[in-house]
Amino acid sequence: MQIRELKIPGAWEITPKQFPDDRGVFLEAYKSSAFEKAVGHRLDLRQANVSVSKAGTVRGIHFADVPPSQAKYVVCPRGAVLDFAIDIRVGSPTFGQWDSVLLDDVDRRAIYLSEGLGHAFIALEDDSTVMYMCSAEYAPGREHGVSPVCSEVALDFPKTGRDGSPLELLLSEKDTAAPNLAEARESGLLPTWDAVQAYLATL
Repeated sequence: MQIRELKIPGAWEITPKQFPDDRGVFLEAYKSSAFEKAVGHRLDLRQANVSVSKAGTVRGIHFADVPPSQAKYVVCPRGAVLDFAIDIRVGSPTFGQWDSVLLDDVDRRAIYLSEGLGHAFIALEDDSTVMYMCSAEYAPGREHGVSPVCSEVALDFPKTGRDGSPLELLLSEKDTAAPNLAEARESGLLPTWDAVQAYLATL
């Protein structure tokens, strides 16, 4: 298992070693010892979610209040998605920036997003299945969003899917109505770098 920190502090790409044979393939999708060595603390799993999306579906940018926020370990067992880690932590040296990882059923990578980061992805083919292992349960009053088409964040969504066909962005009403980054910051909705670091120090 190879673990690489992305350009956004607090986000990692995890590439498992795969063991194929004539029956199929085996891999370790998550390994606590390797994870803890790279990240510096254990993942306290509290909830696991699964979404199935048609090509072009965009989910995000989602985040939760700090503390405790909601760290996410994300895999795509079927299909393909481009997954984004967005730095929405006010005061962070990379505030407003993002990085991405292709999650699919070929390389079977994962992405880990620590507390305080924004998360989004776009499905690159129909029936793309994403599993999120989360450090906190869903709490409606503490969950928030930033528009995934915010021009300040400027996520670079692919124009074509896995099969080369054009992608049309599909957003939920909630994500469409979400504020842009500046609006979320001005309203005090975003987590701060200092609050996130203080919380991470307790883990």
